Amino acid sequence: MISLNHVYKAYGTRHVLSDVSVQFPPGQVTSLIGPNGAGKTTLLMLIARLLAPTRGDVLIGGRSISDVPVRDYAKRVATLRQSPDFNLRLTVEELVAFGRFPYSRGALTAQDREAIDEAIEFLSLQSLRLCYIDELSGGQRQMAFLAMTIAQQTDYLLLDEPLNNLDMKHGVQIMRALRRLCDEQGRTVILVVHDINFAANYSDHIVAMKGGGIHCHGPVAEVVTEAHLRELFDLDFEILQSEQGFVCNYFNPSPSRELI
Repeated sequence: MISLNHVYKAYGTRHVLSDVSVQFPPGQVTSLIGPNGAGKTTLLMLIARLLAPTRGDVLIGGRSISDVPVRDYAKRVATLRQSPDFNLRLTVEELVAFGRFPYSRGALTAQDREAIDEAIEFLSLQSLRLCYIDELSGGQRQMAFLAMTIAQQTDYLLLDEPLNNLDMKHGVQIMRALRRLCDEQGRTVILVVHDINFAANYSDHIVAMKGGGIHCHGPVAEVVTEAHLRELFDLDFEILQSEQGFVCNYFNPSPSRELI
């Protein structure tokens, strides 16, 4: 389990996170939601060890992440940043192979190649395997980067706005893949997401942040309420629930409980 205990992050006198304490359930999809500037990405980057807390502890399995050797940590936690910047001309297969670097340091073994094949097959990218990244659409490119993260074969995956700039179809493909990683492989996924409907329908757990702190957190049904979302986003919400899931309407919520 990953947990944060009384974590603060400040840049000079500007506090980005203040006294954040929260746990992320293992083997589940947890979505970090909240308005811009809430501290979601900062919290994720602290877990990824790409930032250091000003104060407080980030723990994995009860151990401070700062005590875990970097290479060992990379075998437990994989991170996909919001805008991966690769200027190299790589094929999808070559990109996915970067996910094996913590294990092989570039000298790929048979086990590495098997992990690469499995990641590409998991996301149905076989037809794009030899295509160059810079020739793909935005959605295809994001799937390729996700495959690289999956090939790292870590217990935890951290994703910063993986749906950014994707159309609905690719967004659904990404979220279904993340759901399968938890359900079929027991991995733990923590992602920052702005689309409240994706968060509500694909997550097990939600951490809602506002003003650098935890607004509320818990199972989806406990967090996705009209009162919580209204306070969180300063918008009126109408939440319709059925056997298929949630519809969180904030465009023009109707007192009649019908979408208009």
